[in-house]
Amino acid sequence: MPTLVDTGLAARITWLGTVPNRDRAPIDGVALDEMTLGWEGYAAEVHAGLTRPSCSRVKNLYPRGTEIRNTRQLSILSAEELAGIAADLDLDAIDPRWLGASVVVEGLRDFTHLPPSSRLQSEDGTTLTVDLLNGPCQFPAMSIEEAHPGHGKAFKRVAEGRRGVVAWVERPGRLRIGDALRLFVPEQRAWTGQAAPVMAE
Repeated sequence: MPTLVDTGLAARITWLGTVPNRDRAPIDGVALDEMTLGWEGYAAEVHAGLTRPSCSRVKNLYPRGTEIRNTRQLSILSAEELAGIAADLDLDAIDPRWLGASVVVEGLRDFTHLPPSSRLQSEDGTTLTVDLLNGPCQFPAMSIEEAHPGHGKAFKRVAEGRRGVVAWVERPGRLRIGDALRLFVPEQRAWTGQAAPVMAE
């Protein structure tokens, strides 16, 4: 029996892009018409690779710089959530390049809170696995501030819970603007153990 449920819902790709290097801050992304993905992600992307050095997001697990599996090859954002962030920052729009986006999609509500291990699959079988929500950080705020002085400082607060997800490639292939990505979610109830956390001795 399948453990991933076909929701019957799909998102449409509205934007593709990459961040080719970390040579400068703020973020300097590049828009693409299509993206060929391998096991490592998009090869020209700074976050590509089968492994990566651990960062502050997993500092309670590993010393910074520990080599770990790379489950954040791609950053996927919601067009609807980006529009909400822009409105709250009193901007007409947010350029996905400022946020280091890999993929922007439209058509799925509450996108940032998709369950971990959800799959997004294109019609030709290219499949992305959602890892975790992507927390706001200072670099997009710097990009927005550079483009629109006075508007970037509130980004981290305004983008909380709307920053999209990070994902990794489960099945390589190609993504194009306009492609539909069908949503599959894990078949399991919500975890109820958080009321009684296990404390380290």
